[in-house]
Amino acid sequence: MSMLLDVSTHRSGPIFDGRARAAANAYVDRLERDLANEGLNILKDEMHAAFRNPTGYYESRCVVVDGHKIWDSRVVYGPWLAGVGSRNFPVTKFKGYHHWTNTRRRLNERKQGIGERLLRRYTGRM
Repeated sequence: MSMLLDVSTHRSGPIFDGRARAAANAYVDRLERDLANEGLNILKDEMHAAFRNPTGYYESRCVVVDGHKIWDSRVVYGPWLAGVGSRNFPVTKFKGYHHWTNTRRRLNERKQGIGERLLRRYTGRM
């Protein structure tokens, strides 16, 4: 007499039908947009705190593009304001405002919390 044990299973649910992958992709897309928008808000705060004689033009040119990038629309004096231009110290006394560097640091401090709070909305779909 021979024995046969069938251990086959039925696969169903979000992991197997693609819903988990779709939810994970939606989470990443939303996280990138949220981080870019938070970064833009931080950047504007940094500019308001640091700029001595703002005209508003440079700030108006700083935008989120492609949903996940922050840039200054290539304003010609942007690198000089940031302190990374060829005309900064030692060519002139001005060392820059370092608003981009400060924004990166502050956003890095916040990104984990932002990601964790947002993830709670998506884990139920997975």
